[in-house]
Amino acid sequence: MKFETPIRRALALLLASSLTAFAGASAADNKDKQKPAATQTIDSGSFGIFIKGQRVATETFHIEQQAGNSIIKSQLKDTSGSESTSQKSNLELSSNGELLRYEWSQSSGGSLSVFPNNDFLKEVISTSSSAKPAEQVFLLPAVTPILDNNFFIHREVLAWKYLNAVCQPAGGDTKCRQESADFGTLVPQDRTSMSVRISLGGKEKVTIRGVERDLLRLNLHGDQFDWALWVDDHDHFKLIKVAIPADNTEVVRD
Repeated sequence: MKFETPIRRALALLLASSLTAFAGASAADNKDKQKPAATQTIDSGSFGIFIKGQRVATETFHIEQQAGNSIIKSQLKDTSGSESTSQKSNLELSSNGELLRYEWSQSSGGSLSVFPNNDFLKEVISTSSSAKPAEQVFLLPAVTPILDNNFFIHREVLAWKYLNAVCQPAGGDTKCRQESADFGTLVPQDRTSMSVRISLGGKEKVTIRGVERDLLRLNLHGDQFDWALWVDDHDHFKLIKVAIPADNTEVVRD
């Protein structure tokens, strides 16, 4: 599959393993080194989550880069907007795509964190402020993608990682190989790892809020699920829609 020059530029900026590195040259003088690192917004917005056509929740997200590291923040609220049911996540990746830290919490109580521990990943789970935290070690490298059950922005990050693996600049364009890629992932809330496969589905016409758009389809498969993801290859490969037919669920960017 072949994309036009603007997509080549988008890939160069956004499809590195940790999204991309915007840090300045390392040879900056002492004065420049004392300046605060510039923060650049990569993506921000919200997803509407619909079950059987009815909106049930909204995920608000923000992706930024600072000093080469990527920070992906997200908050999930049901349609009532109640703070008592909200969840938050914060995913931090290094410039080479390695996990620095992942944190999740819900306003009703309970939190967890995942971070590198020697050559593996360690998860610490707190069910309440009074209970002793539980710990679990996963024999997984720091480059393992985090796929939280409740935050769809993590699927956008995984899609960028996949596209970076199969797409290469070719002259003034970018060509993507029509092949699948397997990723070992960590699902913190389930305290488990799982293997997923992504494949390129090609361009499709998709209706978003009554407007037909040409989007690039990716297929996301696991042992117990099949999802369709559509990204906009004319707008930095941002995730626009997710379909989960088995659950009668659709996720659409607002």
